[in-house]
Amino acid sequence: MELAVYEDEDEFRTPETHPTKRRKKKSVVWEHFTIENVSPGVRRACCNQCKQSFAYSQGTKVAGTSHLKRHIAKGICPGILRIRDKSHVSPASAPAKIVSDAPKRRYRTSAAPYVPFDQDRCRHEMAKMIIMHDYPLDMVEQPGFVSFVQNLQPRFELVSFSAVQGDCIATFLSEKQGVMKFIEGMPGRFCLTVDLWTSSQNLGYLFLTGHFMDHDWKMHRRLLNVVMEPFPESDTALSHAVATCLGDWNLESKLFSITFNQASTQAGLENLRAFLANKNPAILNGQLLIGNCIARTLSAVAKDALVAGQDIVQKVRNSVKYVKTSESREEKFDDLRQQLQVPSDKILVLDDPNHWNTTCEMLIAACELKEVFSCLDTSDPDYKESPSLDVWKQAEILCTHVKPIYEAASILITTGSHTAITFFHEVWKIQADLARAVMSEDPFVADLTRPMLEKIDKYWKDCCLVSAMTVVMDPRFKMKLVEFSFTKIFSEEAPNYVKTVEDGIHELFLEYVSLPLPLTPTYAEDGTSGNTAKTDDSGGPLLTDHGLNDFDVYIMETSGQHMKSELDQYLDENLSPRVPDFDVLGWWKTNKMKYPTLSKMARDILLIPVTTVPSESVFDLTNGEMDWYKCSLRPETVEALVCAKDWLQYGPPQVSNALVKVELSG
Repeated sequence: MELAVYEDEDEFRTPETHPTKRRKKKSVVWEHFTIENVSPGVRRACCNQCKQSFAYSQGTKVAGTSHLKRHIAKGICPGILRIRDKSHVSPASAPAKIVSDAPKRRYRTSAAPYVPFDQDRCRHEMAKMIIMHDYPLDMVEQPGFVSFVQNLQPRFELVSFSAVQGDCIATFLSEKQGVMKFIEGMPGRFCLTVDLWTSSQNLGYLFLTGHFMDHDWKMHRRLLNVVMEPFPESDTALSHAVATCLGDWNLESKLFSITFNQASTQAGLENLRAFLANKNPAILNGQLLIGNCIARTLSAVAKDALVAGQDIVQKVRNSVKYVKTSESREEKFDDLRQQLQVPSDKILVLDDPNHWNTTCEMLIAACELKEVFSCLDTSDPDYKESPSLDVWKQAEILCTHVKPIYEAASILITTGSHTAITFFHEVWKIQADLARAVMSEDPFVADLTRPMLEKIDKYWKDCCLVSAMTVVMDPRFKMKLVEFSFTKIFSEEAPNYVKTVEDGIHELFLEYVSLPLPLTPTYAEDGTSGNTAKTDDSGGPLLTDHGLNDFDVYIMETSGQHMKSELDQYLDENLSPRVPDFDVLGWWKTNKMKYPTLSKMARDILLIPVTTVPSESVFDLTNGEMDWYKCSLRPETVEALVCAKDWLQYGPPQVSNALVKVELSG
């Protein structure tokens, strides 16, 4: 700073001081100011952005440049503020950008931009850092962190555990306001998923995530609450957590369905259904519950198979371990494979028993390379036992029945592919294959597949209504696929299940018809203000739906008995072609004018999630567990840290203010 003062004084020497030579101005402020002669001997500096005038020199007296730097660097200049708002630059970064854009000076001054220190901004950024990276709150009191900060910025006032906890909660509350505005702009209803985490203290943490669809028919998800339940196995834990979430976000009347990952007790399920029927009786009286997350169901099915064949799995694992734990043995194994010309595109890996997909991958790869394993040197004392031909045969049978489960679950980790329609196809094919396998005369096959089939059957009986409704909303299948697949799944009971789906879809449609929604095809999309006056090209008033509501009611009363409903019209039309990469949501978006009420129902049905767990946990054999550190914090703090981390990854919410113009066709 002393050097800068020296330069400023030198560059402002008047002509009287240097009558023959004036040094070139070197200060960065002259990129933003222009010198103006006000009167003889009096000059002022004019800001190029806001045109504000500042003292510069009067006679031999020089004002210096400190006040000019403050005007630019601290964001006081109105012109710079306008530029910052247009480019969405934060107040802290705007001055730095302006200074950094200046030409580099080849003088003794520092090239680093001048950024004013802001204690509050630093604390806010530190709270975000702790939230985003799951750092412990007490890190701010740890000696290493304290020493680092003191050397980095001695002016920073160190904060305590309690202070940074308050900063994190303040960040959470600030982000929550943005999420609330984001949710308020969503049309239609929302679906809820509930994922239960446990802890070493036998406490339960229920993660409640909301799923929404915007005006553009794009799906969104946000973690809404993390509710601590001291007795997670109680009959009221699930309904209490759901009630907390709905009340916290004012969503009681907008809930459409709930998917939870762990089967509740029958009493707990009835409590939740009664609660939903009371809060939102218009939506099938609480029937839209999916008590089995598809990821947890598939993991449970795979676990049953792997447990039934655990002796086989262990023998294969020992052989793989023998090869993979020695570089020389692995090279010898590769040489043997080349000599035997065994084709295989699978990579031999040792599995992690806590993630069943790795066990499945290990078995598949090992079975393809069984000939190579049979040629290994069995005299090596480290090679405990070479699997026999019978073991390899049983391992292949195990792969045959676990591989479809693995492939179905793998869809969940593929972005944009985990729709209820997709899993309707996958699961009913698995169910059909297992039903045939159970009838096998081979006792190993029958014993292996029987518990697998029991879990798949239970999933279908619990979720067939919701799953089938999503298929009905696919114009490529409608009720036809439901009738076909139910015949394969339920045999002689199929007509009863088909009737349940038909009755449910019609009952739901009647409830949507009774809702206060626009009645004509030329309705304004959700979010359009009904009180805004419309004018035509000539400036005259334009007829709106509001002015024709009574006419619509008259049409329905006088001719409704002779007209098909939207639902019946949709079901009676021919199926759409089964083209690759068919976009179901795009089809309904295109046809929302033809089916104004049915499209809204389809939007809510197609939103229903099939899983409660994130993609990285799809293959876990254990439920999520809250770590010891977070369990030591207050429940409110845990919720703030976990939810804010989820929200920060999406950046600032983009609230749509687009209004859809109401037009009347010729």
